[in-house]
Amino acid sequence: MIIRCWGARGSIPVSGSNYVKYGGDTTCIEIRTKEDEVVIIDAGSGIRRLGGSLLAQGRFRYTMFFTHAHWDHLMGFPFFKPVYSSKSHITILGCPFAQSSVRQMISKVMAPPNFPVKFESIKANITYHETCTYPYSMGSLTVIPIELSHPNQGVGYKFTEEGKTFVFLTDNELSFRHPGGLEYKDYLNFVSQVDLLIHDAEFTEHEYKKTKGWGHSTYKEALKLALEGKVKRLGLFHHNQERSDEGIDEIVRDCHNIINKKRSKLECFALHQDMEVEL
Repeated sequence: MIIRCWGARGSIPVSGSNYVKYGGDTTCIEIRTKEDEVVIIDAGSGIRRLGGSLLAQGRFRYTMFFTHAHWDHLMGFPFFKPVYSSKSHITILGCPFAQSSVRQMISKVMAPPNFPVKFESIKANITYHETCTYPYSMGSLTVIPIELSHPNQGVGYKFTEEGKTFVFLTDNELSFRHPGGLEYKDYLNFVSQVDLLIHDAEFTEHEYKKTKGWGHSTYKEALKLALEGKVKRLGLFHHNQERSDEGIDEIVRDCHNIINKKRSKLECFALHQDMEVEL
């Protein structure tokens, strides 16, 4: 299993000299399975570049999962070039969150007056599986969902292939239980001994004093979850739009200091655009 990051920023895309190392695009993750199937998680602004890459490779079949309906995770969908090709076949899976359907969720992005091209004008062949029956299997890959603790609800995922496991929990507030969310112990059980955990780490403890209840965790909470869950690798994710490269580097250094003091073997890093992790 190969995991590629096309966008790791939270809330809104950013650009400029302060965001060169980690990038400014919002959430989009690509997974390549053993059979080289293409799996996409979320359609933040990073999906624009992913679409160009897939077309250049002549790839037109994809499976998509969405974590939730907030704008920064959907805004790139109208700029995902494969949706304008009749060669494209996209299977979209997931529970409908707070919307009546996943189709409705993504079509709203292109509904007037939000976008000049109507959703009905796209040419891709899209199949919707709006069932919450899991685990879901596609070849060698097995997918299990978990409810996120986030305003308006959301879903995280566990992907397992040939004994290797990747958990993706973006937009998850560990110390505040939103409607539909779970308790800390539930997330701890879900991530126990996984090979890779990518988790929301948007805030510092100082920032969280003003942002509690907004739906995001501090980086120390994400680190605690990984340490207590005996996770092998932790990827810090959903970087605050105001966080510079230097600020993220400082957070990673602090995590390394905590890990060293606890004499843990946990590997911790911050996700950046175009990063690739192989399991």
